[in-house]
Amino acid sequence: MIVTVDTNVIYSALYSSSGASHFIFRLIIDEKLQLAISPQTYFEYYDVLTRKETRQKLGLSINEIEDVLDLLALLAQKHQIYFLLRPNLKDEDDNIFVECAFASNSEYLITSNIRDFRSSELKGFQFKLATPSEFSGIWRNQ
Repeated sequence: MIVTVDTNVIYSALYSSSGASHFIFRLIIDEKLQLAISPQTYFEYYDVLTRKETRQKLGLSINEIEDVLDLLALLAQKHQIYFLLRPNLKDEDDNIFVECAFASNSEYLITSNIRDFRSSELKGFQFKLATPSEFSGIWRNQ
């Protein structure tokens, strides 16, 4: 199964080794779940996770975060985005995750901020939105 994952899920997975986000992270690392990334989503992960305040909260160095991102990039299904979709999301920066989910034919876009992705313009897309908790429940029940 292919999924696109918002930065907040990666952050939460690194912040706590328990919980749904870390469960999803382990599925990706164990290659039971295929992460889809684009250059834009990768650089968003990098930008957010290497900020000084983020690193301090996570208790990780830049090198440790880069190691995690390198591993994710190695395991991920990579996609170039040749078109821009602008579904008028609450947070303009979230459009890159919609574009990646669309380009990769992801089955799910997993985010902790579902409300930011609520848009009538997303109803025609093939992927489903799910929080980490919702997705973990779906995964365990399949």
